Amino acid sequence: MRPRVALAVAGALIVSGSIASADPDAWTNLPAAPPGTAESKVTEGFALAAREDWPGAEGAFREAIRFRAEFPEAWNGLGHALRNQKRYDESVKSYQEALRLRPDYPQALEYLGEAYVQMGKLDDARAVLERLRSLDPREADALAGAIGEADK
Repeated sequence: MRPRVALAVAGALIVSGSIASADPDAWTNLPAAPPGTAESKVTEGFALAAREDWPGAEGAFREAIRFRAEFPEAWNGLGHALRNQKRYDESVKSYQEALRLRPDYPQALEYLGEAYVQMGKLDDARAVLERLRSLDPREADALAGAIGEADK
């Protein structure tokens, strides 16, 4: 599997929630991106996220961004790591940067909406949901579920 494909698979696992049930050691079987690259740091970030090492994942994603600032997957991963540390304002800024780089990035939109839900900003989450509906119904359903739970 090529490194870019492996990154896409890793991102899909995180977004789908499958990462929580995935074998954390499975990440060691991914083909290695060249060391010292943005891609290798994002892969490392996903591996650390699979282990729920959020500070470690944050560091890896920040290193990826230092290598290549225009890397939406790294910004999205950083937002995910920050959100899981309950650093919501910072996570929102990271998701917004991912979306600046790739405006129709469904996973970043869904995560942004989740951050808004966790912050109690349900109107903002609903606005994200409306934007997401036409891009990715599965991601929209996930966000709608989170909003519904928060409405209870």
